[in-house]
Amino acid sequence: MFKVKILFVGPTESGKTVLANFLFDTTGNTGGEYRPTKGVRILEFESKLEGSGDKTCEVELWDCSGNFKFESCWPALMKDCNGVVIIFNPDVPSHLKEIETWSSMFISTQSLQDKQLLLIAHHKPGSDTEEKRLSLAPNLSRLQLIHSNLEEEPEDVRHAFFRYLGNVVTAMSESRELEEMSIIT
Repeated sequence: MFKVKILFVGPTESGKTVLANFLFDTTGNTGGEYRPTKGVRILEFESKLEGSGDKTCEVELWDCSGNFKFESCWPALMKDCNGVVIIFNPDVPSHLKEIETWSSMFISTQSLQDKQLLLIAHHKPGSDTEEKRLSLAPNLSRLQLIHSNLEEEPEDVRHAFFRYLGNVVTAMSESRELEEMSIIT
């Protein structure tokens, strides 16, 4: 069984904790008053992999604060991560610029494949949820982007995330096989 470490990162007030709680059926800050994450919050669970029969994996989801006062801790959070999800609110213009910073800090420093990276444009309740074309930096436009709207299409968000999780496990498996083959030969 694979153990997978996924980081949820992005600007403050983008909905990282709300999405984490929704995806893993936990209770907590699911709406209403904003309460910022202090440092990091780790959710652990087992997940069945989509399309793999009965294979499961252990998942650690690291819900990281978007506050830059925790920046000195980020290298420790990144250690041994297998996937990075950048979550942002597309209705906040500064978030589109900020995700470039998050990308350079959390993605550029890791040796992850594109399929281990995900962008989530999280639409907050009551916002304009039309999936408009976002003006992303070239290094971000190559990544998978999903729009999340927990009011209108919550299960689509859940399925898209678990497909992404399957991609991460596939990349890990391929990497492990290559490593084993290099030892043998």
